[in-house]
Amino acid sequence: MIIGITGGSGCGKTTLLNCIREQGGLVLDCDEIYHQLLACDAALLRAIETRFPGTVEQGTLNRKKLGSIVFSDEKALLDLNRITHAAVKTEVLRRLEGRPALAAIDAIGLFEGKLAEICDVTVAVSAPAGDRVARLMRRDGISEAYARARIAAQHDETWFRERCGHVLENDGQLDAFRSKCLAFLQSLDIMKL
Repeated sequence: MIIGITGGSGCGKTTLLNCIREQGGLVLDCDEIYHQLLACDAALLRAIETRFPGTVEQGTLNRKKLGSIVFSDEKALLDLNRITHAAVKTEVLRRLEGRPALAAIDAIGLFEGKLAEICDVTVAVSAPAGDRVARLMRRDGISEAYARARIAAQHDETWFRERCGHVLENDGQLDAFRSKCLAFLQSLDIMKL
């Protein structure tokens, strides 16, 4: 079974991913894959630099510079997603060769990147905006204004809810949310006994 997990930044998708990993599932974090590709895929960096001149410096992407462009310009963000989604999907498909018994794909762009079409189940993770901002600031070491700009540049919660087969609400209590994640996996009949 392949589970597609999506939702805005800072919603708590990692908790669900950790539960799947504990059940022996292969976890594919598309954000992590993207960062790995930035370190080894020269063609991807060239494509980004061509569209966003000055964002690649000495072979390294300046993420904050790129972010300052794409999080305030919807067309620029669409262009970046078009460039990156194809590269990430190719790598995800490579890692899924042989189709593992259980896998999870974590992608904020699950639908835009056409990864949902290879999933058996899709789930949106949601959380209050204030919790998301605080998590992003803590996790990524960014300012509140930058965290809010990132969230504002993403789809709203309704968009994810309308497209996914399931929704998990994260109210900020880790133990309670972990229990929800485990109950969800049990409902899919994939929990190890």
